[in-house]
Amino acid sequence: MNQNLGPKKVTTEDCRQCGYEPNDHWAQLPQDWSWSEVAGVATDSQDRVFLFNRGEHPVIVCDRDGRFLAAWGEGLFARPHGIVIGPGDVVYCTDDLDHTVRKFTPEGRLLLTLGTSGKSSDTGATSMDYRNILRAGPPFHYPTNVALAPEGDLYVSDGYGNARIHKFSADGKLLFSWGEPGVGPGQFHIPHGIAVDKQGTVYVADRENSRLQLFSPDGVFLSEWTNIARPCQVFIDATGYVYVAELGYRAGMWPGTTAPSPDATGGRVSIFDQQRTLLARWGGGGDPCAPGDFFAPHDICVDTNGDIYVAEVVMSAGGNRGLVSPTCHALQKFVRKKGEEDWPQKST
Repeated sequence: MNQNLGPKKVTTEDCRQCGYEPNDHWAQLPQDWSWSEVAGVATDSQDRVFLFNRGEHPVIVCDRDGRFLAAWGEGLFARPHGIVIGPGDVVYCTDDLDHTVRKFTPEGRLLLTLGTSGKSSDTGATSMDYRNILRAGPPFHYPTNVALAPEGDLYVSDGYGNARIHKFSADGKLLFSWGEPGVGPGQFHIPHGIAVDKQGTVYVADRENSRLQLFSPDGVFLSEWTNIARPCQVFIDATGYVYVAELGYRAGMWPGTTAPSPDATGGRVSIFDQQRTLLARWGGGGDPCAPGDFFAPHDICVDTNGDIYVAEVVMSAGGNRGLVSPTCHALQKFVRKKGEEDWPQKST
């Protein structure tokens, strides 16, 4: 694999200037198949793409050219939310409304379940609105995503009805948890996305606090990254670049909340190095249904060729209220242009 894959160092509304070509009709589904939105996307060791969507076929697998390969999971999920693929191409699916995280083979055979199906933990929350949380609680209350540590442990972000990160052993034993509602270090207002780098540092997308929080493997607060607009998910590639799917302030706003300014950004993608230098950013929601722009970015991943996939929850974030067309894209692939192999230059 080319270890010099990465973005051009440029901030723009146009992904093409960052070295990527957008494709919002990449996935080739069987005739008469569709989805309302795609909540999660992940790639395996063969660059097969797993699409965790809110349609009749919740896990759809395509090859890297978009050709349909398989589907599974029918009738298994209350609401697909997050997906990640680990060693051996095992698939972890987070079902927020079911309060569970499940581990599957690539073909969909269930291997492990974390949480109790349909049963939430006691946090005092009475809905998915994080402002109803009275206290932090045990797993799970609308969990959101999973990340895998280098040694095989699991971290689960939890979630809409909780304000915790839970660490599990590889066989599913709860080791410890941390976090509580709030805006301070180690506090969360919707820990929505999560990733772990090669050094074991845990990155948490603290969505409604518009920041990434970084922690040691033991949950000790290290730092926070701002200059981010309501991050939904974070992905770290093999070279250590940090990709963030940002919801922005034009979709999925909670009742009674407003954007910080009239010109606040909409959905976008940002790419940083590990020194938090912004390398690339595009989108912004000015034309949210156009190829390369976004309405509601919800998940992001990068394959071994450096191509980027972004999943969007276009209907639940406002399409169901007429904010965008029902035909607005729920998945885009950003193909790294040829001739960009010598990029990026490392920041000094």
